[in-house]
Amino acid sequence: MRILNVTETYAPFLEFGGPPVKVHALAQRLAQRGHQVSVLSADWGIEKRLSTLGPDIDAERSPFGWRLTENGVPAIYLPTWLRYHAVSWNPAVKRYCRARLQNFDIVHIFGLYDLLGPAVAAICRTRGLPYVVEPIGMFLPIVRNFQLKRMYHLLLGGPLLRGASALIATSPQEAEELAAGGLAREKIVLRPNGVAAPSTWPVPGSFRALHRIPREAKLVLYLGRLSTKKSPDLLLDAFARLPERLGGNEVHLSFTGPDEGGLRTRLEQMSAQLDVSLRVHFAAPAFGEAKWAAYRDADVFVLPSQNENFGNTAAEAVASGTPVIVTQQCGIAPMLKDRAGLVVPHEAGELANALARLLTDSQLRDEFKHGCEVVAAELGWSAPVNQMEELYGRLIAAKLPVVTE
Repeated sequence: MRILNVTETYAPFLEFGGPPVKVHALAQRLAQRGHQVSVLSADWGIEKRLSTLGPDIDAERSPFGWRLTENGVPAIYLPTWLRYHAVSWNPAVKRYCRARLQNFDIVHIFGLYDLLGPAVAAICRTRGLPYVVEPIGMFLPIVRNFQLKRMYHLLLGGPLLRGASALIATSPQEAEELAAGGLAREKIVLRPNGVAAPSTWPVPGSFRALHRIPREAKLVLYLGRLSTKKSPDLLLDAFARLPERLGGNEVHLSFTGPDEGGLRTRLEQMSAQLDVSLRVHFAAPAFGEAKWAAYRDADVFVLPSQNENFGNTAAEAVASGTPVIVTQQCGIAPMLKDRAGLVVPHEAGELANALARLLTDSQLRDEFKHGCEVVAAELGWSAPVNQMEELYGRLIAAKLPVVTE
């Protein structure tokens, strides 16, 4: 099959969180199975990243922008003319579609609230080319710019979603959100995300040493974007309710990830007001080995989101053998509950109680560590890739009408 993945953000721009990691994982694994996979994305500053690319990635100019090829998967980064947060305007997308779209059997569009996916989808509809949309948790507006998002759905999102041959939900929670939003339930396909643990692990204690966190301290880890939707302030509130020491050990908290909208400054001010700033650490975004070192050095990982279609970071923590606490609003929660961690309401007191319980009960922590091994085995990429192969093949075989817009 000839597959085009369309995504606003793609590797090496891992600071955008889970989407570039997911798309990269699917693209590489489908290519390993013999499919011709290409990626179309926006350029967020490729030239500045060229020196950081590995030797297995070839970079060159193309008629449409920079082209990076990794393991036979070419990614085209369309020049960005304007940008607003994680939204870009890339006029070359129509030129690319006119010249290249006929070379593909199916298109997979990741994300919402951007201009790239709707532009490609509109041309797919006029040509009768099947496309799949994976909203990656963006369908239900949770924070920020509600009016703009309503306008987006009215003008762009509605046609994008209704014209899709299939809609990918990564958890039952997300599937219900899509159906409740009026989208055809028969089009919704449930396919979880996967996680790929490294073949070798970082040296134990390396993350703590880098950030001067005492080896004997209990470490609570938050890893991901400092975003209002993910509620790091709720975690900080819960942390401040704990005593300074639990079970004879000092308790520390690390926020590791990129700042979004100045939230880090507000968290720093909040930690000072709560008199816990000496035990709260703010670390730069961690990728690759540094990310896995953070997971491995933590005693507990917390994902306190208001809404999470899946929860990739919680899955990565579990793959690292670290027990987790997630809120009920995380799609991955049913898979983890009482197996690899605790699931709590989105409330500071409940989260504080769960933290205290997990940090003081060594038997429970050991049970969850064992459970992490079991759950991690269920979180591989093999099954999700199988699902995508089957779905793509079925949609390609179906006859599609050409729509005139």
